[in-house]
Amino acid sequence: MIAELVIRGTIVAPDGPIERGWIAVKDGMISAIGTGEAPDAAESFDCGDSLVIPGVVDGQTHAASYGGLPGIRSTTASAVAGGVTTIVDMPYDNPAPLNTVERLADKIAAIEQHAHADVALYGTVMPGQTMSEVEPLIDGGVVAFKISTFESSPTRFPRIASDQILAIFTALAESVIPLGVHNEDQEIVRAYIAAAKAAGKDGIEAHSESRPPSAEMAATAQFLELGAAAGAHAHIVHLTTARGFQLVDNYLADGFRATGELCVHYLWFDPDKDGAELGARMKVNPPIRPGQIDALWEEILAGRVAFVSSDHSSWPIDNKFTPSIFDAGAGVPGLETLLPAFYTAAEKRGLDAAIITVEQLCERPARFFGLWPQKGTIRIGADADFTILAPETYAWDSSKAHDELNWSPFDGREFSVRVTRTYLGGKLAFDGKNVVNRPGSGRYVRRGTSHWFE
Repeated sequence: MIAELVIRGTIVAPDGPIERGWIAVKDGMISAIGTGEAPDAAESFDCGDSLVIPGVVDGQTHAASYGGLPGIRSTTASAVAGGVTTIVDMPYDNPAPLNTVERLADKIAAIEQHAHADVALYGTVMPGQTMSEVEPLIDGGVVAFKISTFESSPTRFPRIASDQILAIFTALAESVIPLGVHNEDQEIVRAYIAAAKAAGKDGIEAHSESRPPSAEMAATAQFLELGAAAGAHAHIVHLTTARGFQLVDNYLADGFRATGELCVHYLWFDPDKDGAELGARMKVNPPIRPGQIDALWEEILAGRVAFVSSDHSSWPIDNKFTPSIFDAGAGVPGLETLLPAFYTAAEKRGLDAAIITVEQLCERPARFFGLWPQKGTIRIGADADFTILAPETYAWDSSKAHDELNWSPFDGREFSVRVTRTYLGGKLAFDGKNVVNRPGSGRYVRRGTSHWFE
């Protein structure tokens, strides 16, 4: 039998790296893995000493928050250029969130038209909305739900009251579907921002202080307790301190379904060190905290971090050009920097960067969102989604990014690996310089049967 594609290189497989290995592809899936002589193939590629890892599953992106559903095109182009073959997109689309089956159908249609990468979807529930839409959205394949305890927009990113959070948890309790939360206490944050403004503070150094860890932890603790009361899966989509992950772990130890996620920018930046240079370019919510990087790595190594994501935001740089930090938009681009930034940071710490990268960026998010074992692993029968990583030191230059944003807090930062090829379903999507697959090559991926607590 002639394979459609054979790739040779160092294969990062579940049981460890296979040096001078090969992968054969048939019908868009992995048909064989081995060493030595490979099967005949219509197409072959030898990447030499480079690593072949599973395509990254980015568990937190915002493709349609600025440009609407057509924003899926540039976001997924950036994804494949960054070695990300599946994005899990948040529901806070412009101009309206994904909270009904009609809006789900619209977003699936946009994926089929625009996507360069595969796309899984979060759903949400709006204030006062009944639970009647929850089951139909689950039946429609959404992988998770997300709500917020802080209102950034009354129509697109609203605050959900505690009684409704409990109702959503109750509706999800018999399922494996997680409910995620943007975890900031609104009253604390608004009071602290007002106090900072009154004191004349308007720089990046005031951002973390105005949205203090206490606001994050108060919202986190309440959300975890409501999830525990309903017996549902409570997921914190971005924790910024080690204490946050330890609190989640306490609920897990008590027998409740609780998880916490980390975003890669929290592992790279510190406002005390980088704030003067970056200013609003490093503004995200919850804020990047001073002095937390080492402690957050300890949480990863202790197994208390569910997975690491980009929290990619599709806001243009003009959104950051404001006199006050409080008026600047929150969020950073991240799809092309997630993989090299995480790998580089792990390598600098003396860790087995290939193994921990595949674990945190591929395997764990695939399991979490019900995409395992089709995604996130190199094994027979899995989707033929691959990223080829070459050992190469270079400085990131966002002017060459494929996201149509062309700015990044990572500009000038040195990475130790470069994405030289990305394959989606056995087809070349990125050749190291250009996105070569067509819009619509990506597909909508529904939640499967895997889950975090199986």
